[in-house]
Amino acid sequence: MSELASESMSVTESPLLFDPYDYAFHEDPYPLYARLRAESPVFHAPADDLWVVASHADVREVLRDDRTFSNRMGVSLDASAWTEDAHRVMSFLALDGDEQTRLRKLVSGAFTPRRVRELEPQIQRLTEHYLDRTFAANTRDGEVDWITDFAGRLPMDVISELLGVPEADRDEARRLADLTVHREDAVRDVPVDGMTAAFELIEYFSALVKERRKTPADDLTSALTQIENDGDRLSDEEINAFLFLMVVAGNETTTKLLGNALFHLAANPDQQKEVYAEPEDLVSDWIEETLRHDTSSQMLARYVNDDVELSGQKVPAGSKLLVLLGSANRDEEVFSHPDVFDIHRAKDELGQSLSFGTGRHFCLGAHLARLEAKVVLDELVRRTSTFAVHADRAIRVHSTSVRGFRHLPVTFTEASA
Repeated sequence: MSELASESMSVTESPLLFDPYDYAFHEDPYPLYARLRAESPVFHAPADDLWVVASHADVREVLRDDRTFSNRMGVSLDASAWTEDAHRVMSFLALDGDEQTRLRKLVSGAFTPRRVRELEPQIQRLTEHYLDRTFAANTRDGEVDWITDFAGRLPMDVISELLGVPEADRDEARRLADLTVHREDAVRDVPVDGMTAAFELIEYFSALVKERRKTPADDLTSALTQIENDGDRLSDEEINAFLFLMVVAGNETTTKLLGNALFHLAANPDQQKEVYAEPEDLVSDWIEETLRHDTSSQMLARYVNDDVELSGQKVPAGSKLLVLLGSANRDEEVFSHPDVFDIHRAKDELGQSLSFGTGRHFCLGAHLARLEAKVVLDELVRRTSTFAVHADRAIRVHSTSVRGFRHLPVTFTEASA
């Protein structure tokens, strides 16, 4: 037997393990996802005593059945976050049934599609401001850190404009939000710094809500203090939780989307040329394929209320279950050549993407994330003729919930005037 064949057999026969805290897994989870779908689409990971669901069909079923697969313990697999009090920081993401419907309906009454649309001029202004700074640094240094200089800044500013967070507080809010999702090597829970950051953010928003109740402004926080539905209003605690969710989930996932978009298009230079040649047709397709191919939100936890069977595997009541959105979006049963990044992917396939979830917990901020990405990437393509990502020096975020980059060195070639 050849050395290569022996090595191949060794890899094939290696035990199937799932460790969501493993830094090597964060670098590239997709080979393991493929093995799970092929060998054990509903897999028990004994180290963390959780069930992992990898196929598109099963992930979709779990997401659409919150009676069997409850959100009441939250959506994070971290032990300290797995609690019936999770709604205090995760808002309606950690509620089911009538409680979830009530809270989401109230929040939706303030966080309307119209309010999101009205943000577009501010997003455009912020995009131009940060691109001016980014391109100046690119000219000076020959490259920039796309995350530090742009993608890590703009989404927080957009959320802050929406919520009414003053400019002077935004850098600190961004720092705290980053800490809440970072995971330390060999620490199988939220690190102490992350817990401290979460408490500080909640305290900050508590003070902001109290201020807006006394002196309303033209922002979402004020709207949330005033919204009413048949005499029902949001409590301060409920508003605080939603603001925390917006800053952590809304900011972090959009930052990662903007980084992932540049990373994957640069790795496919022929497709990059096509986007520059036909931006009015292809920028939106670029965004949607990025969301499918390498989604910012990789996994969500659920609590199993009743004994259930998925793909022939019995999962007992009381279990912690993890749905792998990133795996579902690469399922061979749904997507043709799923590991290929393809901006020309058929619309019916893209419509099967689970990046923003499905059912009653479909992401409330999906429209805002898409709007931000569209404004940014439209303007980027308009003002440059090409860009190169220095992938060998890129550094990933290490997180059990989001996938993206902490640092992404990029060189831009600005378009001639």
